[in-house]
Amino acid sequence: MTTTELGPAFFLAVVVILVVCRVVSRLLQTVGQPPVVGEMIAGVVLGPSVLGALLPGVESALFPTELRPVLYVAGQIGLVAFMFHVGWDFRVDRLKGVARPAGLVSVAGLVVPMLLGVLLIAAVGERTGVLAPDVSLAVSGLFVGVALAVTAFPMLARIIAERNLAKTRFGALSLGAGAVDDAAAWVLLAGVFGIAGGSAGKVTVAVAGGCALIAMMAVVMRLRDRTALLAERTGPDQLLLALVGVLFVVAWYTDVIGLYAVFGAFSLGVVFPRSQRLDHAVETLKPVGLVFVPLFFTYSGLNTDFTLLGSGPVLLFTAACVAVAVVGKFGACWLAARAAGESGPVALRVGALMNARGLMQLVALNLGLAAGIVTQAMFSALVVVAITTTVMATPLLALLDRRDRVRAGRPREAVATGGR
Repeated sequence: MTTTELGPAFFLAVVVILVVCRVVSRLLQTVGQPPVVGEMIAGVVLGPSVLGALLPGVESALFPTELRPVLYVAGQIGLVAFMFHVGWDFRVDRLKGVARPAGLVSVAGLVVPMLLGVLLIAAVGERTGVLAPDVSLAVSGLFVGVALAVTAFPMLARIIAERNLAKTRFGALSLGAGAVDDAAAWVLLAGVFGIAGGSAGKVTVAVAGGCALIAMMAVVMRLRDRTALLAERTGPDQLLLALVGVLFVVAWYTDVIGLYAVFGAFSLGVVFPRSQRLDHAVETLKPVGLVFVPLFFTYSGLNTDFTLLGSGPVLLFTAACVAVAVVGKFGACWLAARAAGESGPVALRVGALMNARGLMQLVALNLGLAAGIVTQAMFSALVVVAITTTVMATPLLALLDRRDRVRAGRPREAVATGGR
């Protein structure tokens, strides 16, 4: 495909992706699912699992091999813009009073599912046929363990925002725990890639680079007032260009050190200065995320083929992964929240939100696939985990709301704020 052919193909693919995402999201909204879940499932629908199985010629024409890297890069732009806005919308003061339980929840939600994932691969991995032949059992087990331990932090943030839960105790606790959980998971993932490549350099770079990122964000915090004053003297066009430049530099840096671009974007958003002009510039970027994030879901869907799950051992492995994921994440986070002194309603909701994996697991799987650690069969099995655990979140929250209202006879707001 030539460069002149690639442009029209990209424009057509984007139109199809956005239309399908909107249709699937509207359908799933009727059963209480947020739009972000519809976008994730729409990506699978456009891949070989549905469109490729029904109309293989249409799928190959819409998404030729040469187009897929372009979809990936455009999807990254959407993720960076979206996570920057999530960080900007996040209030650090909401973490006051939940720092200790958030720390306990993040540790439990990381360690327990990771250990269970490693044990699962050690017990049955070689019998399923899903492991890469040139990858050691230890590397495969560690990768699956980390993949099961991540939390879909961007999706968690969108679910909380779309359901207006940011001011609730369990919403703030989940956001804090999810951010720490995923930051640690990406350091561990860098370690897995380092072990697979026979080098500990990636872990060292990730840890040192993460410390440097914290230092840079502290400097940004110290200069917030000066930056806001300077922004008031800058034209809107120049201000938007400067914002995009700084955002992309931070995204590039965190990608290079192995912590992934979305964490740099989120961190910058959290410490970003505020003023009338800066707020307007940030809001200008918001539609970029809404338009381009579905492209990443489609890219992941194009790598997902559920027909590979047809054999008995692979199906059993998939079911075991789902069970381990739910028990390890939901159960561990719920117990940790209760041990930290949180009430039953808050702990259950924290477990339901932390159990969602969605976007971040898809990111990890794509990296593992590119590195040769993950086979197409394992990729598809773990996509089932991502979809299942993410789809569970909203119905569980609604079920808990109904149950608590019936038991206590309180309005929804009283349940959602959930005191101790």
